[in-house]
Amino acid sequence: MDNQEKKEAFVHDEANILEVRNLKKYFPVKGALGVQKGAVKAVDDVSFNIKKGTTMGLVGESGCGKSTTGRTILRLLEKTDGEIYFEGQDVSSLSHKELRKLRTKMQIIFQDPYSSLSPRLPVGEIIGEGVREHKLVPKKELDQYITEIMHSCGLQPFHKDRYPHEFSGGQRQRICIARAIALNPDFIVCDEPVSALDVSIQAQVINLLKDLQKERNLTYLFISHDLSVVEHISDTIGVMYLGGLVEMGETDDIFNNPLHPYTKALFSAIPMPDPQVKSERIILEGSIPSPANPPSGCKFHTRCSECMEICKTEVPVGKDMGNGHMVRCHLYD
Repeated sequence: MDNQEKKEAFVHDEANILEVRNLKKYFPVKGALGVQKGAVKAVDDVSFNIKKGTTMGLVGESGCGKSTTGRTILRLLEKTDGEIYFEGQDVSSLSHKELRKLRTKMQIIFQDPYSSLSPRLPVGEIIGEGVREHKLVPKKELDQYITEIMHSCGLQPFHKDRYPHEFSGGQRQRICIARAIALNPDFIVCDEPVSALDVSIQAQVINLLKDLQKERNLTYLFISHDLSVVEHISDTIGVMYLGGLVEMGETDDIFNNPLHPYTKALFSAIPMPDPQVKSERIILEGSIPSPANPPSGCKFHTRCSECMEICKTEVPVGKDMGNGHMVRCHLYD
């Protein structure tokens, strides 16, 4: 099926704000004289939907393609193949001018709040820059608008004239959140927004995100490697391994009944709060294969304790196990 046929076959579901179909992002590997000799398959045939006003958690080991997926959806990176639909609109086909109009509706909160804030601008300028650029509020109302946005994110009006280096990590992340919501978006990619923060501050920032979601009917794609955080904030969860989704479903289903061997191994590493409760730790053998040269068949078969011969040659297809719980594994053929 070529791209044109994919577009004709697509039917938008009004309940979904984001629909991703067969998304691929490959980075070329060049050898001598700049000749391409291969590609790093960072995102390889990923599909999912996110309903309006909900949060989808995206988890997996470092380097599995989580952040690349989020940035490709926002077109901070250009896709290699596949389709991205935002409220039924094909994002990947938009011109630069059309994409600029959409920028206010799709925002991102980066992992490192310090490096994502300009050290040369005071906080008021940082938060208001996008608002001015897109002319979202009249010039005479801008200062009061920024004050209201800062207040909703737990920041004080006198913080406007201070610079990022004068704040703690948690406060800087609040500034990043304020900058994102100042544009009044509908959808935000949260790219590991609490991984650089202390545990107590993590809880505060997560609660802030949840409060803002209720107040503004926001939709999140929440990228993280911290499963406890993802369980707390997400309505649905997708588990990524080596560029592909291996399991996806509602949060309770995924945590209470993980099906894929990789998901089981990830969840076995979650610390148990009750010392009397013993859990069996599943240790994965070997290292993660290179995305530039992934294994044939199921990409996880080189580390899977339940590997069968079919796993080495045939790519598993997604199977619906009920209630929207999808798993890609030959154990369920």
